[in-house]
Order: sequence, then structure tokens, then C-alpha cells
Amino acid sequence: MTRQTDVVVIGGGQAGLAAGYHLRRKKLDFVILDAQGTPGGAWQHTWDSLHMFSPAAFSSLPGRIMPAQPGHEYPDAGHVVEYLSDYEQRYELPVHRPVRVQQVRRDGDRLWVETDKDIWSARAVVSATGTWWRPFLPATPGRNDFAGRQLHTTGYRRPSDFSGQRVVVVGGGNSGAQIAADLATHDGVDPTWVTQRPPRFLADDIDGRALFDAATARRRALDEGRTDTGGVASLGDIVAVPPVREARDAGLLKASPMFTRLTADGIERADGTRATADAVIWCTGFRPALSHLAPLGLRGPRGHIPTHGTRAAGEPRLHLLGYGDWTGPASATLIGVGRPARDTTAEIAELLSR
Repeated sequence: MTRQTDVVVIGGGQAGLAAGYHLRRKKLDFVILDAQGTPGGAWQHTWDSLHMFSPAAFSSLPGRIMPAQPGHEYPDAGHVVEYLSDYEQRYELPVHRPVRVQQVRRDGDRLWVETDKDIWSARAVVSATGTWWRPFLPATPGRNDFAGRQLHTTGYRRPSDFSGQRVVVVGGGNSGAQIAADLATHDGVDPTWVTQRPPRFLADDIDGRALFDAATARRRALDEGRTDTGGVASLGDIVAVPPVREARDAGLLKASPMFTRLTADGIERADGTRATADAVIWCTGFRPALSHLAPLGLRGPRGHIPTHGTRAAGEPRLHLLGYGDWTGPASATLIGVGRPARDTTAEIAELLSR
């Protein structure tokens, strides 16, 4: 069945809901297509101990401040899922789920969004699919030879799953530090944390509020032609959330240099020494989940889709929202996605008024 609307938002996580909030305020006809069976986006698939970097009040979508979670300065993932579910209902956002978008293509003056259920004809499309669904695994020598268990951040849930095991955690960012700390404080697990370079911890008093301010200041400086401030990268790589800080201060969170290859039963280091391992957890980041946009032929060098703000440079009816700083400062965060979502809907409203 073919259905029509003004705007299709692809993705029902935090970015899709922020877009929906502003589209509702603009009184535009729109739908949100979400591949998940329940509200909450990627937050409903994270590991058990995950907490946010910022207090609830500084982790909110537009129009609705996140309530504090009793007993927690930094809310856990379950609290975020509850907040997103409430947000969706409060603003009566037209979310259709589970709906998997297969491709977006052009047809005359409209974009056609083909799903596993219907085809939607729209005058504009907002892609807000995030990165969680496209984990990145580096091409590491011996990766196919390792006989133990390998998983990405997306597959990690709790340290008890690795009781009695030697676990190598790969990655010097927040996920790597948090998962290494989670394992290090659990009796019966023997973790080794490896990083490409010595880990850079942010000052203990820096949380998501400061990171958002740094990202915004960098974007403003670049827009005004001033010197690049370095943004978040100038401050460090790892937010010292309480579990990470406690493991670090207890001497349980020490990083080793990255190994050169995997062997059948473990790792081999640059000096030729080896260590056995039962599992490797790759905390090596993500890439934007954009395969549904392939028919539009928009990818530039290195597979990147050039944008002006959130608008695709090669397709003015398409906006990309929530994928990181290239689609708005801190736009992959709850607090950061509101402004680019507002700007996106303003541009769409102008386009539809012509």
C-alpha cells in the first residue's frame, strides 16, 4: 500500500522524537517510522550498569525536562527509556512500529520511503537512525583465528556473563573504560584493557554539561571563521563517571598498549609476548546507519554524505539528524539534538511552503 504524508522521520529514538516535537509545533503532517518494537531507541539495548554523563535536568529533549531518578545523580538507561516512552505519549507523536525502512528513493517531486509494510510518499524525509545499529570492528590480524568469544559493545550486558574468564576489552573511549571498570570490579573476572594510546580522562568535575558547551563553542567558532577550539576532543576522551573513577582510583583500571594480533587462544603484543583470553569485547565505536539512503547516491569521499547543517548537500528534501557533530554540535546526545531538530523542521517548513 502507498501512503502519503508531508514528512517521514526514519527512526523513533531521541533524534526522531525531537524532530517529531518540532514538526508537531509547526503543524505539519508527518509520521515517525521506528524499527524497534517498543519505545526507547538504542537505550533499551545497552548494558545493565550504564548511566548517563549528566544529571537528568541536563539530559532532556525539547519541551520536557527529564525528571530526576531517585537515588541517582546520573540516570541509568532504564530511566531514559521511561522518559522517552513518556515523551512520545505526552506529545502524541505518530510513531509506527515495528517498521523497517528498506530504502529511500526519488520519484518526481517526492521521496519514496519503502518499508517492510508500506511505501510512504513524502515531500521531505528526516533520517534519524543513529549509529548503534552499525557497530565498527577494526581489521585486526588474526581476528578470524581467535577461538574464543568476540562481541562488540552492543552485545555486552553484565560482568557475570564472563565469570571465571579472561577478557580483553579493546578501546580507549567511554564505552571501553566503563565496560573495563564494570568487569574489573566483579569477582571472578580477569579483564585486560587495551588502548591505541594512553587513555585521556577528563577532569573529575566535567560531565555532559561541559561537553555540550565545548561542542557548541567549537561549532560557533568554526561558523564565525575563528580558530578551532578543539571542542570535546581538546578536553579528553573519557568522562570520569563514578564507576570509572572508583575503579581508576582503586588501581583496577590500567590500560595496556594495543596488541598486534589475535591468536587462536589470546593476543600477541608488539614485543612478541602472548597472553591467553577467553573473550574479546570490541569497544571500537560505530558508523552512521545510512544504508537505506544508498539509492539516492549521495555518498562523497570516504562514504560520508556531505551536509549543510542537517540538510543533505545533494538532496534538499533530505535531512540527517543526530549522527554526531557533523549534523549539529553534540547532536548524538539528548541535550544536543534539540537545536538541530528545531533548525531542521524550520528548513522543512520553508521548503514545503514554496
